Amino acid sequence: MGCPPRRGRASATPCASGNAVASRTTLERGSLGQVTGEKKKNPAAHDATAGTAAPAERTDRAAFEGLLGGSCHDPHALLGAHPAGEDSRVIRVLRPFAEGVRVVQADGEYALRDQGEGLFAGVVPGRPDEAYRLRVDYGETVHEQDDAYRFLPLPGEVDLHLIGEGRHEQLWEVLGAHVRTATAPDGTEVEGTGFAVWAPNAQGVRVIGDFNYWDGTGYPMRSLGSSGVWELFVPGIGAGQRYKYEILGRDGVWRQKADPLAQQTECPPDTASVISESRYEWGDEEWLKRRAESDPYREPQSVYELHLASWRPGLTYRGLAEQLPPYLNELGFTHVEFLPPTEHPFGGSWGYQVSSYFAPTARLGGPDDFRALIDALHAAGIGVIVDWVPAHFPKDSWALAQFDGTNLYEHPDPWRGEHPDWGTLVFDFGRREVRNFLLASALYWCEQMHIDGLRVDAVASMLYLDYSRPAGSWHPNAFGGRENLEAVSFLQELTATVFKRVPGVLMYAEESTAWPGVTKPTDSDGLGFGFKWNMGWMHDTLGYLGEEPINRRYHHHRMTFSLVYAFTENFILPLSHDEVVHGKRSLLNKMPGDRWQQFANLRALLAYMWAHPGKQLLFSGGEFAQSDEWSEQHGLDWWLLDHAEHRGVFKTVQDLNAAYKDRPALWQQDFDPAGFTWLSSDDADHNVFAFTRWSADGKPLVCVANFAGNPWEDFRLPLPLPYDRAARWTEVLNTDAQTYGGSGVGNMGTVHAIDEPMWGQPAHAALRLPPLGVLWLEPE
Repeated sequence: MGCPPRRGRASATPCASGNAVASRTTLERGSLGQVTGEKKKNPAAHDATAGTAAPAERTDRAAFEGLLGGSCHDPHALLGAHPAGEDSRVIRVLRPFAEGVRVVQADGEYALRDQGEGLFAGVVPGRPDEAYRLRVDYGETVHEQDDAYRFLPLPGEVDLHLIGEGRHEQLWEVLGAHVRTATAPDGTEVEGTGFAVWAPNAQGVRVIGDFNYWDGTGYPMRSLGSSGVWELFVPGIGAGQRYKYEILGRDGVWRQKADPLAQQTECPPDTASVISESRYEWGDEEWLKRRAESDPYREPQSVYELHLASWRPGLTYRGLAEQLPPYLNELGFTHVEFLPPTEHPFGGSWGYQVSSYFAPTARLGGPDDFRALIDALHAAGIGVIVDWVPAHFPKDSWALAQFDGTNLYEHPDPWRGEHPDWGTLVFDFGRREVRNFLLASALYWCEQMHIDGLRVDAVASMLYLDYSRPAGSWHPNAFGGRENLEAVSFLQELTATVFKRVPGVLMYAEESTAWPGVTKPTDSDGLGFGFKWNMGWMHDTLGYLGEEPINRRYHHHRMTFSLVYAFTENFILPLSHDEVVHGKRSLLNKMPGDRWQQFANLRALLAYMWAHPGKQLLFSGGEFAQSDEWSEQHGLDWWLLDHAEHRGVFKTVQDLNAAYKDRPALWQQDFDPAGFTWLSSDDADHNVFAFTRWSADGKPLVCVANFAGNPWEDFRLPLPLPYDRAARWTEVLNTDAQTYGGSGVGNMGTVHAIDEPMWGQPAHAALRLPPLGVLWLEPE
């Protein structure tokens, strides 16, 4: 496809032809004016003695305006070397602001003739495929470089076909900027960077960057037909250089855009993309092998959630690699979850408004620095989960919004393409190239960054067309329902593809509604996730514990309701960042009562949570009872660990994780009703809950929670084993122990069973239940 003339200009210019061969013939023999039959032996043809190329007829004005104006779809048909008769070639170079351009080749140098407005052209000896270089004179500086317009397209036909079908699962290998070795027509290999971007509705695309003084006039890209991909190989440039794309929309407006497939970016508030080339050598082969062989549903999983930039402000990825793994091992967590590490323009969004879906934020270092952090965590035995945000993206003019002048990534219907709560745009999940973009992003983090799990943010907002929309401001689906069928299909494709390609990787859904089958396989019409955040458990539990103990009897059902549906999905119990921001108060300050009671309530909450069916997640600061709400600018109040009551909560979390990992009853049957038995579920008057967790081989652990503000003496509790099998029970954990900052009420470490049935159980015991305390008991 050639360079169309500007609007309003009637012309049968070579660039107007849809036939590339015909266009090139016209350019070489007609309007660009090379006289056929010029011979190398004719001195006038090349003016070799003067070192000046023979004159070439001036370029057709319409074709030149299309090239200079940026609306040329095939600049390679005009620029570079083309036949000009036997053993002759015409070379055209577009270099605005240059004072002169010389062609350097084996038989000497030839000065091209200035045709005006930055176009230099001339006829020189040689075939079109023979090597040459350009020497561009800018007055004070002279640049020698290979000509970008002598190389064939780097994306292959299979790549373009897969992109068109929306099935290129390694899209990051084709689109974006890649340091590569390209083979010139004469067979020589040239180092440089290949650029490729999807902009199907653009009139023209240029690449701009450090290498061309951010003026793209001389670097128009070539359209690769119906794929919508534009590409250009620029010799002589490499990793570390900044770049963007200049895109001419159908509306005639130029837009400068960051690369959607960039793997590295400038540090915000700067917005350019950066050419990246990884040199990192991974050391986690054994970890990945073990991960692929694991069964995460029947293994312990205790997750520590954090925001990388504010966990310990000032640390880079490399600094985090030194300090985070030993801290997590000290606490005993099995996994860590990062708030979105993808690049984002506004720090206050915590990463949930993503501008670059393939690049870790440059605020903390480069991509290889991020890889080093993941590698260090794996070396310490810690799995890594990242929050990933396919639901929406920001409206920043330099990023994805209106990328090629049209609603390319966002849905064109404003009732479906804009999110009313967050002021962001919603992806068009029905467009196969957009689905491919998002799917490739997920695979990139798993395959290239060795991430062990993706927590998909705001799934509910994707599933429902009326999410946060009042009546009359949303369109039903084709069947008249509120379900976003395109998003459902995308999520199923996402989970199925990730599980297929990356063994052992986990997929988590932040889904806050009763959508059925979130963790059912896709072949059973489920969404295919491995785990779902149990938002209902979180709201009910925090609501109950937010009540004064004297009032909790009236809210008893809020704590038992989660067990009605606990085994319908594979649940994660989250006490996440969302619960300690925006005026919701810290976990500690959610608790009622005086300071001692607040700490006791928090310790009891954590012990109850660790024993409840499901895996658990705790946001940073919760492990030592952060007093203030979390702030991404302020970070955590680490000095609180110098105080005994805060250190007591820290010690509680340590012991919870240690006891948890050592006892399969707490994790082996998390998603099987056989792994749980109520011992006391309706004792609202005492604010007591008691249940048994069972391992697969029948070993029990009993959890007794007293959420009353006073102790209970001689409290009768059924036990799940007969006296002849368990006459004594060990107090594995007591959150009221003095070592945690409690009052020390308990059973001196041992509970003696009474050989009498109670409430359908074969034995029982008389206990001392501590105030606002939780006991874990196991048979000796």
